Amino acid sequence: MRLLPNCLGKTFPILVVLSLNVPSVADHILPPITMGDIAIRLQPIATGLAAPLYGTSPPGDTSRLFVLEQNGLVRIVENGSLLPGAALDLQSTVSPPFNPASANDERGLLGMAFHPDYSDSASPGFGKLYTYTSQPIPDGTTPTYVTPNADPLNPAAQNFKMVVSEWTVTPGDANVIDPSSEREVISLGQNAGNHNGGTLAFGPDGYLYLSTGDGGNRDDVGAGHLEPGGNAQSLTTPLGKVLRFDPLIPSSTAGSGDPVSTNGQYRIPTTNPFKGPGEVPEIYAYGLRNPYRFSFDRTDLGGTGDLILADVGQNNIEEINRIVLGGNYGWAMKEGTFIFDRTNGTVVGANSPGIPAGLIDPISGPLGTLQYDHGDGISITGGFVYRGTAIPELVGKYIFGDLALRNAPPRVDGRLFYADLQMGEIKEFMLPQFAAGILPDGLTVHGFGEDADGEIYAMVTNTPANGTGGIVYKFVAIPEPASLVLVGMVIGIMPLRRFLRSV
Repeated sequence: MRLLPNCLGKTFPILVVLSLNVPSVADHILPPITMGDIAIRLQPIATGLAAPLYGTSPPGDTSRLFVLEQNGLVRIVENGSLLPGAALDLQSTVSPPFNPASANDERGLLGMAFHPDYSDSASPGFGKLYTYTSQPIPDGTTPTYVTPNADPLNPAAQNFKMVVSEWTVTPGDANVIDPSSEREVISLGQNAGNHNGGTLAFGPDGYLYLSTGDGGNRDDVGAGHLEPGGNAQSLTTPLGKVLRFDPLIPSSTAGSGDPVSTNGQYRIPTTNPFKGPGEVPEIYAYGLRNPYRFSFDRTDLGGTGDLILADVGQNNIEEINRIVLGGNYGWAMKEGTFIFDRTNGTVVGANSPGIPAGLIDPISGPLGTLQYDHGDGISITGGFVYRGTAIPELVGKYIFGDLALRNAPPRVDGRLFYADLQMGEIKEFMLPQFAAGILPDGLTVHGFGEDADGEIYAMVTNTPANGTGGIVYKFVAIPEPASLVLVGMVIGIMPLRRFLRSV
């Protein structure tokens, strides 16, 4: 036996497992992620869901967590229990062309945000919330921004649109979102079904931020991608970006100095950086591939207000970025700190931190850079900077995960990590409640939630968006004294885990 100290100076018994000579899942370009010294327990809060992927609470509401299911349902967890029914049912809206039979379909209900003034009856934001969904394009209508046409002689088809919609909670019933209250704020025409981004969040400045993918497919090339350089590097399309705008109907904010959008449905901050001819004025930052999840470090709980974004890589590198006004994050010139070749995206380019000049690399510190290769996962799932109180050793750490370790069908074995944003180091959580510290039953990590108190939830599933394998887990501290033996988490754990995942 060996005693492993945790960050509180306490000790847990450890059964040491000798190193095994077993193959790894994939060759490493970067040093593999190692086991950290923080152990957590995952408490099931809701089960039997389809594909839960995000959770958020109305401002100041410490009893409810609104959970999104990819199939279009908004569910409510109240005081730790899942309420029956749905606060909002968008299944018929997001279905065409959403394929609920495919575990790989990236469309559906992806994001949700409550207006900061949701509880202020004197504000035009009172009772307002926003969703981000895939929707069909009705005949005779045009999205706010159409699909980029890479070839004028063979224009890319607009197969659907991604939409930010405004909703109002039903007067007299805070658990029901009025289904007749939808107002389309902004929409983006899409050709391919993947790389849709997915997060809506209000920043400390009161504006709504939206992450958008580069238009899908691969290499930022092909139908619906601009040349030269691709969508992410072009300021004439909103794809591959973080956008910023005021989503309230402009007639309700007549005193604002921000100009009204071309569709008349929102305002654009005067401080947004790009105002040149043909440039999209909603752009806040650019050069992103598929920024599925981002979050703000909560200032109301003592955080910095920084926008931390996880950008999904292509074949080699997953990365974590700190987003700043006007920043260019490199895609498709770089994947992480590595040079990227759009003509052959399977080949790993030179590791070139800081080069070319003007591009912003992933967050780094004295211990390294917040990026990892596909020996440790296949698709980063961004989370939140922890500002809760239940797990003190996690305060200030960025909690995130990866969809799966293995991509061959079916995708299995999601992972949970934490990162030190100052030191530039990623570690894996110890999960002593599960065999070998691996999520059970092939569960994949689709998203995270954060409640009003800053506590964190993992959203996992092992079924498609029409299944029932979804679970919402709450991160909780392991009680002292520990009743579980942390098996094999000192010597030889990474080879053992890779062996177990590969069989």
